[in-house]
Amino acid sequence: MSSNETKEYDIVIIGGGPAGLAAGLYASRGNMKTIILEKLLTGGQLNNTAEVENYPGMDHVTGPEIGEEMTKQTKRFGCEIVTNCNISKVELSGKDKVVESDKGIFKSKVVIIATGSEYRKLNVPGEKEYNARGVSYCAVCDGAFFKEKELVVVGGGDSAVEEGTFLTKFATKVTIVHRRDAFRAEKIIQDRAFKNPKINVVWDTVVPEIKGNGNGVTSVILKNVKTNESKEFSCDGVFIYVGLDPNTQLFKGQLKMDNSGKIITNEKMETNIPGVYAAGDVRETPLKQAVTAASDGSLAATMAIGYIGALHDKE
Repeated sequence: MSSNETKEYDIVIIGGGPAGLAAGLYASRGNMKTIILEKLLTGGQLNNTAEVENYPGMDHVTGPEIGEEMTKQTKRFGCEIVTNCNISKVELSGKDKVVESDKGIFKSKVVIIATGSEYRKLNVPGEKEYNARGVSYCAVCDGAFFKEKELVVVGGGDSAVEEGTFLTKFATKVTIVHRRDAFRAEKIIQDRAFKNPKINVVWDTVVPEIKGNGNGVTSVILKNVKTNESKEFSCDGVFIYVGLDPNTQLFKGQLKMDNSGKIITNEKMETNIPGVYAAGDVRETPLKQAVTAASDGSLAATMAIGYIGALHDKE
């Protein structure tokens, strides 16, 4: 498909993570002509998750495995999926929604936004310079590059503590640096970390700078937030897990968002624009998990099918 060709669908889904894939599954099963536009590969944050223990019915599987099975199932019901698709513009206000991308122009009655979130940056000196040269946001992707190395993990939530534990499969030592005096991670995840002899925790501390030798990371600066004391700490790599920011830049000025940039929806996944829905981590939700994202996606698609049915009744 050329970049200036226009194709029409009932439903266009932006984002191919758990929310987008579930929406595609339900929409296609509902006999809607549906397409998913994904900027990278399907699976979303599942691709960055080593082991998933809390997805109902799927025990001891990796995130990428769940993402792959969801993709196969969604395709089986006729949903089209376009990966490596860069969207440049969306027009949501009209009866016909228009999505412009380098893979073509897509017109539809409904758009479901499932663009998810991306890992937040520390925005400190050295982070950008050593990205992919010792700085990482994905233990699953990069852990194997740090065999017999000493690593620092920044953060205190589920991702930080869980991925820190995963990294001990490769590293000789993992130091988790957290700005508070207690983790926010689930207790079962904390217990595993505390029992792991390779893990050390530095409390009440932030990382204001990452240092290197030009080729890779060699140390970080650790600053105690209570005493303001700073020291240099040697390490071979830094994995950063300090939260998620929603991927909503494309929709600003059209959709209502909260102060953090998350799209505001009601319980039916409806946004402020009729025919536009949001699902998963991209919207304001108290729990960011694959299972809740999939739930959002299935509900958004079900509501969208009803919306399209109502439009046909009026015609």
